Amino acid sequence: MTIRPELRSASDATIEDAVAHADPMALRGLLYQLTGDESIAATEVELVRAGNVEVMALAPHEVANLQAKAARFLTAYRDEGAGELSIGPADRLPRSLGLAAGVDLAEAELPMWLEELALDPWARGLSWRRSPAPERLDEFSVLVIGAGLGGLNAAVQLEHAGIPYTVVEKNSGVGGTWFENRYPGARVDTASRSYTHIYGVDFEYPNPFCEQAENEKYFNWVADRFDVRKNVVFDTEVRSAVWDEAAGRWEVTAQGPDGTRVWRPNAIISAVGFLARPNIPEIPGAETFAGLSFHTARWPADLDLSGKRFGVIGSGCTSYQMLPELADLAGHVTIFQRTPQWVFDRPGYLHPYPEQVTWLDRNFPYFSNFMRFRSMWLTGPYVLSRSFDLDPEWTDPLTLSALNKQIRDDRIAFLHRKLGHRPELMEKMIPPHPPMSARPVIVDESNGIYDAIARDDVALVSEGIRALTPHGITTVDGREHAVDVLVYATGFRANDFLWPMEVRGRGGRRVEELWATDGPRAYVGTMLPGFPNFFMLYGPNTNPFSLGVVNFSEMMTRFALERIEQLILDNRASVDVTAEAYWRYNHDLDEREKLRTWSDPRADNYYRNAYGRSSSNCPFQGNEIWDWLRHPEPTDFVVS
Repeated sequence: MTIRPELRSASDATIEDAVAHADPMALRGLLYQLTGDESIAATEVELVRAGNVEVMALAPHEVANLQAKAARFLTAYRDEGAGELSIGPADRLPRSLGLAAGVDLAEAELPMWLEELALDPWARGLSWRRSPAPERLDEFSVLVIGAGLGGLNAAVQLEHAGIPYTVVEKNSGVGGTWFENRYPGARVDTASRSYTHIYGVDFEYPNPFCEQAENEKYFNWVADRFDVRKNVVFDTEVRSAVWDEAAGRWEVTAQGPDGTRVWRPNAIISAVGFLARPNIPEIPGAETFAGLSFHTARWPADLDLSGKRFGVIGSGCTSYQMLPELADLAGHVTIFQRTPQWVFDRPGYLHPYPEQVTWLDRNFPYFSNFMRFRSMWLTGPYVLSRSFDLDPEWTDPLTLSALNKQIRDDRIAFLHRKLGHRPELMEKMIPPHPPMSARPVIVDESNGIYDAIARDDVALVSEGIRALTPHGITTVDGREHAVDVLVYATGFRANDFLWPMEVRGRGGRRVEELWATDGPRAYVGTMLPGFPNFFMLYGPNTNPFSLGVVNFSEMMTRFALERIEQLILDNRASVDVTAEAYWRYNHDLDEREKLRTWSDPRADNYYRNAYGRSSSNCPFQGNEIWDWLRHPEPTDFVVS
């Protein structure tokens, strides 16, 4: 039974102070669900500007009354002992979620949004159609490659389903990108409430946008809470995966501390991600540089920054995120920028939640659930995703739609506020591409990249790099810039999916042959024709602009487990997607991509591969992906 001792000893003033810090829309939906009070449902909302988009918000004159109702409810709950509390009638939930969103939810989408509410921690796990035969389970196995965000979820769901599995992880700990990226300032640019799995809804995050250490802490919590660490083989890197047609199994070869290891699983779930392999540019003279040099994803432990002159190559999210903190720690920083990026200020990006918010998470039943839903709604198909829409009829040469123009005007205004007194810097920081055609960079309004480059101990160099020298970097204008430490903030080999693994499917065909025409593709981001029993998480075209990467990973894991379930229950050897289904999906994907901002050719970044198309981004809405993965066409697969 749940008892909240902290609430039981709280004063009326503490409760009133806490609810004053609650998101009014989340509070609106939650309180209606718990009470059924129609006066709450009748509260007025209005459309307000929030960042890039317009959102429904509670009308200001309604806020105080709603907070008073919430305080009275919580006080009464305290006085009754603060014990177990029902969520209320299930048939009330659709309306409650609509009240939290500010609009009625489409009936067909209700199952997806109810999953996001996270009342059922196993909503995206496998629900067996019937009990599997124990002997069939004993002989079946799944190999998961990677113990980051996707791989850990796959392990948790396999553990819950009772399917034997092994996770192979190249690092010595879990967390994937959050284990590897430890540079100063590393933190999420997605709201942390939407960066947890459904079963992690009650994990207490101290920040709305958590830094690396907190994210790594969460993934260790997942590994230990659900007892999956016992099945992770660390410090071991998969080198090859080859399909054995006769045996109906994969042969997976990996290299670890004790040499070569081989597994023969029935199925593979690849969770290697695509922002995992550092991209190091080839620069003349690199071998002559006498100082320390490394990629941001390989930041040395206990590196002494004091007094040193740092050179940072690159101007993407990592670089812009790192510069303000690096400037505070180092002696001097020079950033070598090829292309500036659009910068979006987010109030409180670097700051923790007020303690009242985390108090509500602990003490107000289902508060964290409704906050999660509200966060997901704002990143979903009806709010934030509109920022990425392209208007084919729009004629302004600098922008891609009326909203895109408004976003650009807002960003230029922010740039003026920050660097209007430094016109020479401001000119260098205006990107040549429209907003949202490259990855937006989120910064704190008070301490971001613009503040950093305006410092006396930071230099911005926009001239191209000619070569490295023993003591610095020479640019094309002939100047040599002295640096002691060189940092490559040059991103990852994002379009080299599955690399450097050798993956061979039926007939020994390499995955590169399937992708030879125009780069990596997949069926709904996860299956490849001719590569049976092989499922990818965060595969080609699954970088979402609608909902989030955690959601996509959970949806794809459930999809994979349902295909695996069929193999186990029906005693089949393999499931494969047809070439027809693969190409049909990708034809639709290409057509949809034409309507997304990142299709603009002026943007040169990992969103576009060498063939001029995106292998990374998903042009579909999150609700569309959910529906395809939840209700796939049976004729899209061959089970043999």
